[in-house]
Amino acid sequence: MKIAQVSSLMEAVPPKLYGGTERIVAYLTDELVELGHEVTLFASGDSQTRGSLVPVWPHALRLDAGMRDYLAPHIILLETLARRAHEFDVIHLHIDYLGYPLLERMDVPFVTTLHGRLDLPELRPLYEAFPDVPVVSISNSQREPLPIANYVETIYHGLPEDLLSPGTGEGGYLAFIGRISPEKAPDAAIRIAAAGGMNIKIAAKIDKVDQAYFEEHIEQSFSLPHVEYIGEIDESRKSEFLGNAAGLLFPIAWREPFGLAMIEAMACGTPVIAMRRGSVPEIIEHGVSGFIVDTEEEAIAAVARLPELDRGRVRRAFEDRFTGRRMAEDYTRLYERLIALEQPARLKLA
Repeated sequence: MKIAQVSSLMEAVPPKLYGGTERIVAYLTDELVELGHEVTLFASGDSQTRGSLVPVWPHALRLDAGMRDYLAPHIILLETLARRAHEFDVIHLHIDYLGYPLLERMDVPFVTTLHGRLDLPELRPLYEAFPDVPVVSISNSQREPLPIANYVETIYHGLPEDLLSPGTGEGGYLAFIGRISPEKAPDAAIRIAAAGGMNIKIAAKIDKVDQAYFEEHIEQSFSLPHVEYIGEIDESRKSEFLGNAAGLLFPIAWREPFGLAMIEAMACGTPVIAMRRGSVPEIIEHGVSGFIVDTEEEAIAAVARLPELDRGRVRRAFEDRFTGRRMAEDYTRLYERLIALEQPARLKLA
């Protein structure tokens, strides 16, 4: 198949540092190429791919301090895609709803993976206006706030099987990775580690929007003796960071659509202690790949139980369900369904 993958321009594909969506786009594109498909990636010019790159903007927008209008480059992205849409058998969007008005008017099968939260009130009228646009959820839980969307599949994220290496957990610390933000609850992670009698290492970025939260709730904690702040880390450091950890703390305070950090930890053989919110019960098998908890007290108790879990079995749970190859095969089957339909935008949930 000739497949177009259309990424946000906010981050490179894959991102230089933090960025879940663009990393998934990178893994999916490369795995589809490995499966023998002809894949074209529309992304920023500093992206790297095994497919053919269409460099819509010279570099990722988030790391450009001079960028003031993030929408303008995305309009260029859509125009570039429109001019080349006829070249593809199917178009896969990773830019939320931006492409809907354009793609609905073109005679090319398309689908959009929804990577973010769906509980925003503005989304219901939008999906009432586009009731037939086919979308993919990244967990079944993600769908609940917006049941009216035309979900055609749930496809879990996946990582290349050899991307991260299993570790021994010999560092003896707890890990937190991701963003310093209220919904990710690093403050809870710090409290859980302290009460559990363990050190915690935090590898996370701080967005401007979360600066006040950081200064009020987190910054003073970085001086505590059991806390070590590492900052953002790139892909090359994750195996060591996660593999040496006794466990990953994932004490989310929101409806997490997927939670890439959980399967990253599993790929390193590192069990996860996660709050029962959003996708967590779909990703973590309680007592096998980690512990699902409802309170901080339960999380503290779970810290003491981490040695009960077999790290080899945690890694196998990743291999069984969350590889990039499985993800690419799932999407390939969906593309074939879309192409087979005379009116792909009318595809309904099977």
